[in-house]
Amino acid sequence: MYPPSRKDFISLTLSDPHSQNYNNGKHRRQSCWRKWKQLSRLQRSLILFLLALLLILGLLSYSSITEHWRGKHFPLHAKLTSHTQRQKSVINFNGLSFYVAKWLFGLGVLRLEAVCDAFRHAWKGYKDYAWGHDELKPISKSFGEWFGLGLTLIDALDTMWIMGLKEEFAEAKTWVEKDLSFNKNVDVNLFETTIRILGGLLSTYHLTGDQLFLEKAKDIGSRLMPAFKTPSKIPFSDVNIGKGTAHPPRWTSDSTLAEVTSIQLEFRELSRLTQDPQYQEAVNEVMTLVHKLPGKHDGLVPMFINTNNGQFTHKGVFTLGARADSYYEYLLKQWIQGGKTEDNLLEDYLEAIEGVKKHLVRQTGPSKLTFVGELSHNRFNPKMDHLVCFLPGTLALGAHNGLPGDHMDLAVQLMETCHQMYKQMETGLSPEIAHFSLQASDGSDVIVKPADRHNLLRPETVESLFYMYRFTKDAKYRDWGWDMLQSFNKYTKVSGGGYTSINNVRDPLSTGPRDKMESFFLGETLKYFYLLFSDDMELLSLDKYVFNTEAHPLPIWPSPPK
Repeated sequence: MYPPSRKDFISLTLSDPHSQNYNNGKHRRQSCWRKWKQLSRLQRSLILFLLALLLILGLLSYSSITEHWRGKHFPLHAKLTSHTQRQKSVINFNGLSFYVAKWLFGLGVLRLEAVCDAFRHAWKGYKDYAWGHDELKPISKSFGEWFGLGLTLIDALDTMWIMGLKEEFAEAKTWVEKDLSFNKNVDVNLFETTIRILGGLLSTYHLTGDQLFLEKAKDIGSRLMPAFKTPSKIPFSDVNIGKGTAHPPRWTSDSTLAEVTSIQLEFRELSRLTQDPQYQEAVNEVMTLVHKLPGKHDGLVPMFINTNNGQFTHKGVFTLGARADSYYEYLLKQWIQGGKTEDNLLEDYLEAIEGVKKHLVRQTGPSKLTFVGELSHNRFNPKMDHLVCFLPGTLALGAHNGLPGDHMDLAVQLMETCHQMYKQMETGLSPEIAHFSLQASDGSDVIVKPADRHNLLRPETVESLFYMYRFTKDAKYRDWGWDMLQSFNKYTKVSGGGYTSINNVRDPLSTGPRDKMESFFLGETLKYFYLLFSDDMELLSLDKYVFNTEAHPLPIWPSPPK
């Protein structure tokens, strides 16, 4: 067969002398449209997405600029509200999916919203099943009562305000206004009531400026004062806030040292606000007495003190865990609160940290993790409570305020250890107490005894992560916190609302829920998660606020005139 005949063509463009001039713009539009149609669907989608991104970023920039110029002199509580609401509006913008939002706005905003979601879930359980009571029992959908004063609600007030959860805050405020009464024939623990209720009310007053909270703080503060009517001026542990009487526990005349030395921030602030010196005088006298007491070991203090004679008891046992922990924390924080003028507090703190380094700090054999153990009659015990994980944050806070740089070095090392207490557990959650291997031949750094495997939703590690990130800007501390939050959501979240403490952090398949959500989960743990993930370094600046041991921020006092 022959190939088809070939025909050649010549193309000519002839112009009509009677036509209008050639329309170059129309030609370009047709050409661009043709090129657009030639693109693949994926290419066109990417271009449209980028254009939408530019538009969104332009709108957000305009909003930020106008808010900056309009809101330069907002009061603190207005700044807090605008900060959180703006971030929440970004995350929900046009219903963007999680992954698109992550790409657009980064992890910070998403993590903040995840914390708010956790809070709302916990609050839902409390509101549905425990409203106005002390604690939620999320498994049985009921409540537990300790003092009958709405501990969870009051502990969570400032957290809600910081997160910008206006609706939840408003309904809680209504309860405080209409239903909270301290005129009850009930025994309360001086320490717990001070840090949770008095601290929570004072903090909320400062953030909101609402006199309601200050009046309630005055009421409970005055009702706690009978605790100080002891022969030694060392307060009793328990107070009947209705009868105005106080007493020690039934089994002893001792008080826990941490409890009597960790109420000072709150009572001092109450005196400053009310101009009534009785509160500050009472708690300052306790610190003066403890400062002078014999029985310390290079600044380390025993765990108990007698309310009759004002002397240490159970001498020879030294720990930074339960019954002693916040004594050391409040030495530093009172010094900061008062404008760094009280030399006795600083002296005791510095001596104590040297004592910790000399007697309690060790390293594990396998991985050389630095930890803080305990001393019992000169015998070292490689045991560390999760409570001790407050220490990295406290050390970092001291270094930030001009104390020796090796405090920060120790903080970094201890922070790694507290992180490993979570990471090495099968659930990603720390046990209440850890023991550490001192022999290099041991396979694991962290040993957990069966009785210590529970997790109570405690805040100390995320608290220290917050301080460490604020002072170093090292993103790993946020990443560690995010892993912790994911584990709390996976193993402690209860479907009907709330979170529960668990019995076994070593068995993901059988964690053994304890059916209890401590008030500090809302008051401390979730608050510190939120502050850790916030990009706003002025949100409760650590140069302006000092946090009590229940995570309630109180203002640092102005420096006295020289």
